[in-house]
Amino acid sequence: MITVENRLFILETERTAYCFRAREDGVLEHLYYGARLGRREDYEALAPVYRHQPGNAVVLESGAALERMDQEVGTAGWGDSRECAVDVIFPDGDSSASFRYFHTMRPELDTPAGLPAAAGEGETLQVVCKDQRHEVYLNLYYTVFPETDAIVRWARLSNDTDGAVTIRRLMSQQIDLPRGDYLLHTFRGAWAREMDHVTAPISGRQTWGARVGVSSSRCNPFAMVSAADATERFGAVWGLNLLYSGNHIGVVERGPYGGVRVIQGMDGLTWHLAAGESFDTPQAVSVFSVSGFGGMSVQMHRFVRRHIVRGEWQYRERPVLVNSWEAMYFKVDRRKLLALGKEAKALGAELLVLDDGWFRGRKDDTAALGDWQEDTGKLPGGLGGLCKDVQALGLDFGLWMEPEMVSEKSDLFRDHPDWILGHADQALGRNQYVLDLSRADVCDYVYQAVADVLSSADISYIKWDMNRIFSDTWSSTAAPERQGEVCHRYVLGLYSILRRLNAAFPHVLFEACASGGNRTDLGMLCFMPQVWASDNTDVLCRVGIQNGYSYGYPQSVLGCHVSASPNHQTLRRSPLDSRLQVACFGLLGFELDLGDLPKGQRESLKQQVAFYKAHRRTLQFGQLYRGNVSDNETVWTAAATDGSEALTLHFCALNGPNEPMRRVRCGGLTPDALYRVTNLPVTPHLHDFGSLVNMMSPVPIKPDSLTAQLAEHFVKLEPDSIDLTASGLGLMRQGFVPVQHFSGTGYDGGTAVMRDFDSRLYLLERQEEPQAAPAAEEK
Repeated sequence: MITVENRLFILETERTAYCFRAREDGVLEHLYYGARLGRREDYEALAPVYRHQPGNAVVLESGAALERMDQEVGTAGWGDSRECAVDVIFPDGDSSASFRYFHTMRPELDTPAGLPAAAGEGETLQVVCKDQRHEVYLNLYYTVFPETDAIVRWARLSNDTDGAVTIRRLMSQQIDLPRGDYLLHTFRGAWAREMDHVTAPISGRQTWGARVGVSSSRCNPFAMVSAADATERFGAVWGLNLLYSGNHIGVVERGPYGGVRVIQGMDGLTWHLAAGESFDTPQAVSVFSVSGFGGMSVQMHRFVRRHIVRGEWQYRERPVLVNSWEAMYFKVDRRKLLALGKEAKALGAELLVLDDGWFRGRKDDTAALGDWQEDTGKLPGGLGGLCKDVQALGLDFGLWMEPEMVSEKSDLFRDHPDWILGHADQALGRNQYVLDLSRADVCDYVYQAVADVLSSADISYIKWDMNRIFSDTWSSTAAPERQGEVCHRYVLGLYSILRRLNAAFPHVLFEACASGGNRTDLGMLCFMPQVWASDNTDVLCRVGIQNGYSYGYPQSVLGCHVSASPNHQTLRRSPLDSRLQVACFGLLGFELDLGDLPKGQRESLKQQVAFYKAHRRTLQFGQLYRGNVSDNETVWTAAATDGSEALTLHFCALNGPNEPMRRVRCGGLTPDALYRVTNLPVTPHLHDFGSLVNMMSPVPIKPDSLTAQLAEHFVKLEPDSIDLTASGLGLMRQGFVPVQHFSGTGYDGGTAVMRDFDSRLYLLERQEEPQAAPAAEEK
């Protein structure tokens, strides 16, 4: 709900409030952002009063110093030395802006031109400010989504002068926080190392962001600011994100009087705003919670599911897929693909995805990008024939493409060398150039190329890749004064292509990929309902990567695959069960040659895939909660929205001897309901014990010998199991104790044989009435 009373603006969600006022001198003074207070009068009554300003402070005509004041929008000049949200040069060369309150509007619907916007019903406030010296207007937009505690903001700058205005910075949101001890949480990394959670005390000026043309795995747009004492369940946490897929920046700065300013928006922009034109920023979103990082994540996840992801796949369960890449890389042929498809169908998969290597001239990564013609030597019958063969197996068919790129060795580059971004002698990434999507003719080509492929066969899924960053950002068709606009115009061009494809092919499931998570952001999720989280499928790395994503992105948007052991990125060996269980907390897929697995493993995977599909709704769209997380242990719970069931993962990185008993704390349960807790069985094998089996064996058994193989065949060990009933409140506050882990010679048939990088998956089912214990247990 938005309330406007005598130049006081109160934006309220179900649990939070955001408040500012237009002072008599026209400055928009920020008053409060946090948990809702008891009375609306409190927001203004508890605000500071600015009177005499000592020392060398620059003061306004009202006597107030902007440098000391919390504001809605900081500008360059007028005595505020802190980071500014607006930095422009007016037609007369003046760069000192002072936007003062002009009037207020309540628009029915207004969204940034050409940019994605949060969908769904929300209440919007438009506050118009005018520069004191020039006919330039700053429109500030606020949309409140009460049920998710989200506030979406963006800005529009309108030039009503007779000359051009140069925009050097125009941020999407600014939040001024009062004095206090805060931490900045950013999510940094690189290829195969996405979403590393980095925490630092806020002192001085700190930034997060990327200037590589995409939102980037180097630093995701999502960030958090927290009170220094905040924990997973308690304390003040602000979550911030940007609906944008290009260069971005966030800045936090502790000012000279102890307050902290937070700004976020586009970076690397110089925009020539001609007379009569307007410029719109991307939307930014913020959520606040007093329930710690977990409470913030719950609300941010709800916002993404309800207001970012849209279309037919918004709440539709995603198929279990098998991707061809790590099974055959570029060595694609129809026979191998159909063999993989038969194994996929037997496993219980529903979608076969043909990755790179399917088009003419594509024998490696040095050629043919841009020439999207099927290679009939590899695929007799083409994509259409292959698709029919795959569907005859009972599977849907998906395809990989990289439409934004072109190889130097390609017909497209030979015909249109001017279509690339930058010059031809630039340094290459993965032997390819970036197509210049700031040009309408290039955008038309890319759209038509993808549309032609989608029209050639019954393709239900597209993995849309982008395997390099920008280096040269010069456009052959842009005027010199417009070159600073190229990166943003590229993003606008990309969005225009995706908007057209969504309209023409609404049934297709698009997955955003950019060398893994190099373009995971809310902008792409407005057009593609899921992302490929990382090219790294190593189970230990994936736990860290998926845990990092979990702070700002729900598991319903994250592609997570089971791959071979040793892993192709790290050469680490890990248990197959744990690889699958970690991937279950996302959109499950497989990326390996299933035919290479032993028969027993294939049968085990088949059972576990059936389990995943039976609980897919909860695992994909349930609310994710992080439990007790440490350097060595990770606990996740995906809880059904109605509390009927939950699934909890307990992952241990390294298994130590004689360790203390652990407790696994869950989340999202109905407090006064009873839940039965069982685990997905994991059966140990004799070879797990190595030569230790000789302690009990009447004859010596050498590891990997024929005798060992015979013993493995005839001696079957029992899986560890747990079966208990407890209240939801108890399971959330106290937690349950897993089966004791094996240590030394302490195996008794019920002990949990936990190897390094191992896990257990637990099912929690709500019981109408407490169940009586089995007779065997009553003895």
